[in-house]
Amino acid sequence: MTRIRKKDDSSEVRSVTLVGLAWNVVLSVGKFFAGYFGGSQALVADAIHSASDFITDIAIIIGSKFWNAPPDADHPYGHRRFETLISVGIGLAVCAVGIGLGYNAVMALVNGEQSHPEWIAAVMAAVSIVVKEALFRYTRAKGRAMRSEAVEANAWHHRSDAYSSIPVLIAVLFGIIFPTLWFADSVGAIIVSCFILHSGYEIAWPGIHRVADVGASEEVAQKLKEVALACPNVISIHGFRTRYVGSDLHVDLHVVVPAEMTLLAAHDLAEDVERRLIDAGENVVDALVHIDPYSEERVRRGEIKTLER
Repeated sequence: MTRIRKKDDSSEVRSVTLVGLAWNVVLSVGKFFAGYFGGSQALVADAIHSASDFITDIAIIIGSKFWNAPPDADHPYGHRRFETLISVGIGLAVCAVGIGLGYNAVMALVNGEQSHPEWIAAVMAAVSIVVKEALFRYTRAKGRAMRSEAVEANAWHHRSDAYSSIPVLIAVLFGIIFPTLWFADSVGAIIVSCFILHSGYEIAWPGIHRVADVGASEEVAQKLKEVALACPNVISIHGFRTRYVGSDLHVDLHVVVPAEMTLLAAHDLAEDVERRLIDAGENVVDALVHIDPYSEERVRRGEIKTLER
């Protein structure tokens, strides 16, 4: 069967990621200085979280060139696995940031370090929530349109930054309104670290599954089976398998057809099944269709089924 390659979306990926990169620079610098001069450890920690986005943004910008490279002799299925590896890397980087920030906040509590934040810190935290939520929605929409797991992973990184700023805002407000609660800011930083760790897990875990050649979900697999069964002259299907290579889905299946079909007709049917699977909207880029001629003897032996609906 003819292998259909996904179009090169590296320029789109870079464009979307550069938007996030520019805003991350502005926010991280703004939060750092607002936290430093506004006396908020939690906001400084949040600034470091935003700064960690630089690494992931740059990784995606550079990585998009690699995962869009065409198949070659050493990589006949293409290079989309780079996209998965970058997604996992983003998740692990987010987790590392969360652990570091949590440790610093806990040590601040243990050592009795007091902080008395000012209003500039609260304003900056509120601005960060609004901007990062807008970036999340923009990046996720673009990632889904391009079917790029790395771009979607980066979108969730933006969302984690928005979420992490919420407890920062609350902690800063408590510290301003109730000056005796000197520990509120450090508690806010600990809560931020928990949000960040959860976000890192949510980003990395799907990618780890895909590195292990995870297949499509039951819902997607059932939809693709129904697409194949809907083709004229398809009696049944079996041996249906799927696996992800990056965000691309590859499908293998056996199609049972009438035994009297000519070789040319069977070949055209296989091409039709492949085309329908690729057009099904589930990011299928390749379908290997094996033709099985129907026979009563093979049914009795259990090699094929008369119908699979």
